[in-house]
Amino acid sequence: MQVIAAVAEFERDLLIERTQAGLSRAKAAGKQFGRPPAINAEDRAEVVKRLAAGSNVSELAREFKTTWQTIMRIREAGMKSTQSEKSVNHSGE
Repeated sequence: MQVIAAVAEFERDLLIERTQAGLSRAKAAGKQFGRPPAINAEDRAEVVKRLAAGSNVSELAREFKTTWQTIMRIREAGMKSTQSEKSVNHSGE
């Protein structure tokens, strides 16, 4: 039984190694992983601009045919990028 368990463990390790190698090759080739974004970059910029102008989150979600959570995620990302830009500008002075 121990020999069979050792061979099974060895096979499992080989499988994991091959899987990781395949993922690395795909990443190197530029393959995108995961679910595609719900809103493209152009629309994201428009959402951030409209939020800054005071638009309602629910209104934007309906207009862009997405969820409230997606608009909130875009808002959070926009706030983080704005904060990082400000810190770069202040440190460069």
